[in-house]
Amino acid sequence: MKADIEAGTDHAHGPGDTVRLASELRLAVGRMTRRLRQAHAVGDVSLSGVSVLARLAADGPSSPGSLADLERVRPQAMASTLAVLEQRGLVGRGPDAADGRRIIVAITGEGRAMLAERRSESVHRLSAVLDEFTPQERGTLASALPLLDRLAERL
Repeated sequence: MKADIEAGTDHAHGPGDTVRLASELRLAVGRMTRRLRQAHAVGDVSLSGVSVLARLAADGPSSPGSLADLERVRPQAMASTLAVLEQRGLVGRGPDAADGRRIIVAITGEGRAMLAERRSESVHRLSAVLDEFTPQERGTLASALPLLDRLAERL
């Protein structure tokens, strides 16, 4: 399978091939995630925290319940993530203008700055490694991005 991927061919046609592809994809994505995570300082914001900050930065303020649904976590887990982010000054809470009983969470300026710095570090590391790949290899990776995004959305 690895040789097939490197050669740009696709032999994942049967159920066994699909299971093997799923297994190898899980391992590769896991390795990349761990290595990018290891580059950040101890005590840095968790991956779930970064995901919430990125969502708030992109989509705007949201309720804790909506964030839990979008991030596919239990409300209790989201409450813990938001508590840490709020304690660090990365998000703020306030009443919903339309319904004062409802709480809305928004990213702060400090949260945006931390998110930009973290993205910059990860992008720099990825970019440095991708520079070692051939233009064809980078093109292959680029063409797989829409499929990876679709896969992530459907999990």
